[in-house]
Amino acid sequence: VLLRKECCPIWPTDNSSCGEASGRGTCQDVVISNAPVGTQFPFSGIDDRENWPFVFYNRTCQCQGNFTGYNCGECKFGYTGPNCDIRRNLIRKEIFKMTTAEKDKFIAYLNLAKRTISPDYVISTGTYEQMGNGSIPMFADINVYDLFVWMHYYASRDAFLEDGGVWENIDFAHEAPGFLPWHRLFLLVWEREIQKVAGDENFTIPYWDWRDAQQ
Repeated sequence: VLLRKECCPIWPTDNSSCGEASGRGTCQDVVISNAPVGTQFPFSGIDDRENWPFVFYNRTCQCQGNFTGYNCGECKFGYTGPNCDIRRNLIRKEIFKMTTAEKDKFIAYLNLAKRTISPDYVISTGTYEQMGNGSIPMFADINVYDLFVWMHYYASRDAFLEDGGVWENIDFAHEAPGFLPWHRLFLLVWEREIQKVAGDENFTIPYWDWRDAQQ
């Protein structure tokens, strides 16, 4: 898959790539923005995360309608049902307004995620160049909780330069316009993975209203 640069997995329910047989999606070329890179990052072609995910894959599942996911096997956020056409709202609670039972359940779910190996995702343990441009895959299993620790690290880590140095002056997830939308999606996906691990589709992450916080 790395050598072919096509990541269009089978949706097991209809045994077709991207669920195409069920009209969920199709395998298409990745379309990336042609907007110029900001002056904060004065390099080009030295980091795997530039024009994501083009270094690793140039064809992926493009989902239709309310379908989403790496193989179009899930519903977009806010939808449910076998055809992903039922609107669904979940309410997040302020953490100080949660009951003791709700807090205990939250911690229990996090502990469960720590003990559960992700059935869908692995993490890369090297750069694409270190992988021999795809000929030497370097991946590792990871638990569901640490998967999101790693995702946050991967998006914000220093850039690796060609001479073995690192560029520390910018991280893509925080010091750039993507800060708010990136973290919004990050939390939505994290919330969904906890729901799946716990078998509780009504689980929501709490939030902290820190506006009146002291010290």
